[in-house]
Amino acid sequence: MLFSKGKSIFGNVIGLKFRKNGFSDTRFAVVVGSKVAKSAVERNRIRRKIREVIRVRIPQITCGYDVVILVRPGAVKKTNTEIESIILEILKKSALLKNV
Repeated sequence: MLFSKGKSIFGNVIGLKFRKNGFSDTRFAVVVGSKVAKSAVERNRIRRKIREVIRVRIPQITCGYDVVILVRPGAVKKTNTEIESIILEILKKSALLKNV
């Protein structure tokens, strides 16, 4: 249901699909396919970077959504700070990031 009826916002290397879930918590998933990086080590490294950005910002994120973060191939060459700024920009565009 999230992919078919959710809203989408995409940047250069990271995209976001989200939809209200009816719960009090926001749930996140990070999808990094084999087209992004052939090595599982690289895919997991990107996944960990993104999860850390979300973990730190979770109090500032609006409750009650299912969110899928989709990663594109250019993300492999990005640094932690670049990934963080891209994710924050996408969350602001989607109105999921509260103004704190």
